[in-house]
Amino acid sequence: MSDTVGAPGRDCPGRRPELPTHDEMASWRTFLRAHAGVTRMLESELEAEQKLSLAAYDVLVQLSEAPEHRLRMTELAEAVLLSRSGVTRLVDRLERSGLVLRAKVAEDGRGVTATLTDAGQERLRIASTTHLRGVRRHFADRLDPADLAELARISRKLIP
Repeated sequence: MSDTVGAPGRDCPGRRPELPTHDEMASWRTFLRAHAGVTRMLESELEAEQKLSLAAYDVLVQLSEAPEHRLRMTELAEAVLLSRSGVTRLVDRLERSGLVLRAKVAEDGRGVTATLTDAGQERLRIASTTHLRGVRRHFADRLDPADLAELARISRKLIP
């Protein structure tokens, strides 16, 4: 993979210091490929075995872990890393399936919450077997305990 951005080494006189080096770009691309590959496998297994997208699974997890299994739509969008419109469309589908209920916030006429239903909790319980087995197979089993600890340490540095 050839790359002109940051191609000169860190100590190369012609390098602009604000641009990443070739090695930094290689690390970045490896990180992206690893994330995309594992995510694709997890998504594929959830879709095939559970007819549930990874994003929908994530919404159900976030609601399951929230107090009273309820979050404001804005909080849910932040938690699942989707745009507000993206989470709205996803919650629309989950609501039509009976997995989530939406309601206006009584104290705030503009606010809307999403709440996990009993059916949603059961759907999550069943789908979790597929997802957690995939996390084990495609992620945890490929790393030894020291690798996992190092990855966690590095990942914490990357969280904004």
